[in-house]
Amino acid sequence: MLVTFTTDAYADITMFGDDALAMLKMMGHSGTVPGAILAADVPQALSRLTAALAAQQDASPPAEDEDAEEPVVSMANRAQPLIELLTAAAKADRNVMWK
Repeated sequence: MLVTFTTDAYADITMFGDDALAMLKMMGHSGTVPGAILAADVPQALSRLTAALAAQQDASPPAEDEDAEEPVVSMANRAQPLIELLTAAAKADRNVMWK
């Protein structure tokens, strides 16, 4: 499953479903798809997401798999496009939706 985040203030962001649902829960949302955050609630959702990512990164850095050919991508790196979208939406006072 893919989840696409949209707002009038930024380009659409598409993520894998598992990552998107985890980030929605970090923002304090139930994780239902489709869904939305009202413009007034976007700054708080952004704050919750960044705090949860910081706590997660401090708690356990990603373990490198010596046998894997591809590097491990942290949740903080995966969340960066969503953080940029939420920041733009907060600055422009726009709603954020996902489907």
